[in-house]
Amino acid sequence: MSGHYPGLDMTTLSALAEPNRKLIVELLRDGPLTVGEIADKLGIRQPQASKHLKVLSEHGIVEVKAEANRRFYKLRPEPFHSLDSWVNSFRRIWEERYDNLENYLRELQSKEQLPSPKNHIEEDLK
Repeated sequence: MSGHYPGLDMTTLSALAEPNRKLIVELLRDGPLTVGEIADKLGIRQPQASKHLKVLSEHGIVEVKAEANRRFYKLRPEPFHSLDSWVNSFRRIWEERYDNLENYLRELQSKEQLPSPKNHIEEDLK
């Protein structure tokens, strides 16, 4: 299984790897914001926020909508669908490991509940 995920590439991951850009994405998760609101919430200057938003926009992670004299930035869903699909492709591995662990723990638990042969013999001798 080659697993190509449209829209997911290293540049998307690289754009999200920068701490301020990741924080911007987390802020936008709750809804659209202006560059000024983003800058205020992050405690950075507006030109810095604009620079990060430009990178996020160039990588298709955010889009901008002009309303009157304000520009609102919001997340685009497509890159996150691709990222979600990619991460979920690893789920099978973890579910299998958790199932194996669960089976092992059940086996250990059932062994602990069985009387040991030594205790059984001692009770029979009484």
